[in-house]
Amino acid sequence: MATPQSSRQSSYSSISGKMMHTIQVDSVQRWMEDLRHMTEVECMCVLQSKPIGVDEDAPGELIVSGTGAVGEHVTRDNLQTLLKRALVVSTELGKMFQRLEKGRWQRVHSTAVRVNCHVRSLIQEYSTARNAPPEMQKYEKSLLEKCMELNVITERCLHTEDEYFLKSMKEAIHEILTDVSDSFSHMIDMALANEIQILIRQIEDSDNVFAISTAINNLLSLTQDGPQLCSIIAKEGAVVALLKICRQDCFSTLYAHALRTVASICCVEEGISQLEKVDGILCLADILTDGTCAEATRAEAAAVMAQITSPHHTSTQHLASFLESMQDIVTALINLCESASCGEVFLLASAALANITFFDSMACEILLQLNAVHILLQACRDRQRVDTPYSKDQVVTILANLSVLEQCTADVLEEKGIEQLLVLLNEKPSSSSPSESAACERVQQKAAVTLARLSRDPLVAQTAIQLKAVPRLIELCRSPAERNNSDSVLVACLAALRRLAAECPDSIGPTDYQQLIKPRLVDSFLLCSNMEESFV
Repeated sequence: MATPQSSRQSSYSSISGKMMHTIQVDSVQRWMEDLRHMTEVECMCVLQSKPIGVDEDAPGELIVSGTGAVGEHVTRDNLQTLLKRALVVSTELGKMFQRLEKGRWQRVHSTAVRVNCHVRSLIQEYSTARNAPPEMQKYEKSLLEKCMELNVITERCLHTEDEYFLKSMKEAIHEILTDVSDSFSHMIDMALANEIQILIRQIEDSDNVFAISTAINNLLSLTQDGPQLCSIIAKEGAVVALLKICRQDCFSTLYAHALRTVASICCVEEGISQLEKVDGILCLADILTDGTCAEATRAEAAAVMAQITSPHHTSTQHLASFLESMQDIVTALINLCESASCGEVFLLASAALANITFFDSMACEILLQLNAVHILLQACRDRQRVDTPYSKDQVVTILANLSVLEQCTADVLEEKGIEQLLVLLNEKPSSSSPSESAACERVQQKAAVTLARLSRDPLVAQTAIQLKAVPRLIELCRSPAERNNSDSVLVACLAALRRLAAECPDSIGPTDYQQLIKPRLVDSFLLCSNMEESFV
C-alpha cells in the first residue's frame, strides 16, 4: 500500500532535500523569479552585503520573501523563499567541493566569495525581519567567521604553485568547508523552525477561524516539501496543536483540513510519536465513529489511520493504544467503505483497513463478522467507489489477508468472489503512468495469492477451474507483457497454478504440466522469466 506521503545524508543534501516542488511557469517568468535570489558577487562585495530597499515603515517584514507578509501572518511564500536562498548556498557549496577535488583554485576562491556574499545577505535580511533565537545567533556568528576564513585561505592558494602547500591547504579547506556546510544546515533548520513556530502559535492562540485556517493551509503546503521539513514541523508541536483543534466543536469546519495536515506530518516517525503522546488515536476513533461528522472529516481521519499503520514505518510503539480501539475503528472504516460517496473516500478508508489487516489477525476476524467480503466485493462492482487500480489494490489486499482464515471461503463463494478475482487478474493500466502500472501489478499478484490461498478448499478450486482460471494463469506465466514483466506476479501465478493442479491435475495440459507444475518452483520461474530474452 502506497501511503500518503514518505521517505528519509550530508548537510549539503539535507538542504537540497527541503526544496519545494518546481512550479510550472513560463520559462522567462521562472528565470526572472530565480534571478531575485541570485547575487552579483562584485556588487555584493562593494555594498558589503547590505540589504537594498528596506522599508522603514515595515520593520516586521520578512525581507527575504519579497511578498510583503507582515508580523505573524507568515505565508508559505516566505518559507519557500528561505528554502530557495538556502538552495542557492547549498548548490554553491556542492560546486566548491567538486572544484576543490579537481584543484581548480581560481574557481574555488570565486565560489568561496559567492558563498560568503550569499550567506551574509541571507543572515542580514533574516535578522532584519525576525528576532533570531540566541542559539541561532551563535550559529550565524560562527558561520560568518568560517566563511571569511574560507575566503582568506582560498585566496592564499591563488598566489602559490607549491604542491606540498596546496595539498595541505586542500585538506584544511575541505575541513572548513564541511564545517560551513554543517553550520549552514543547522542555521537553516533553526530559521525554518522559527517560522513554523509562528504558524503554530497562530493556530494555538487565535480564535479566528479564518486565521487558523490560513495557518493550517500554510503548514499543509510545507509538508509537501519533503520528510525533512515534516520532521521539523512535528518537532515544533504541530500535531499537538492540530489535534487540539479537532477536539473543539467550535472549529468543526476546520477538522478536515487539520486532519489532512496531520496525515502529511505523520509520514515521519516524529509525527506519529507526537500523535501518540496526546492520545491522537483515541481522537481519531471518536471522529470516525461520530455519525454527525461530515464524510470528508471521517475520510481524513481514515487517511491519518492509513498513514500511521503503514508497513513502511519501523516503529510500532503507537500500535499499543491502537489495539484498545481496534473494534470501533475497524467497524467505522468498513462502514465508511460501504457508504462512501466517491472513489477518494473509499480509497482512504480501504487503505487504512488494508494496513490494519497486516499487523493483527483480530482485525481480520472482526471484518469477517462485519460482512466485509460482501461490502468489498459489492464496492468492486460499483464504478463510483472503486474506479482505479489503487482502490482495487486495497480491496484485494484485504481479501488476501482475510483468505488466511478458513471462514472466509464460504463468504467468497457466496458473493461470487472467484469471478471477481479473475476480473482482477485481467487488470491493466489505462495510461503509461509508472505508478498505475505498478498498482496493476500489485492487483494481479494479490489476486493470484488470494486465489491460491482460497483454493485449499476443493470447492473453490473446482469453481476457479470451471471459470477458466487456469488459462489466464498460464497466460500470465508465459507472457511477460501480460504481467508487465513482473516477477512477483509470475511467482504468485505459478503458486496458484500449482495449488489448482494439486486439486485437479487434469485441468493442466501435458506441456504446461511438464514446464510449470512438475519442476521445482525456481526452475519454472527461470523458464518463464527468460522466455522473451534475446541473445542477439
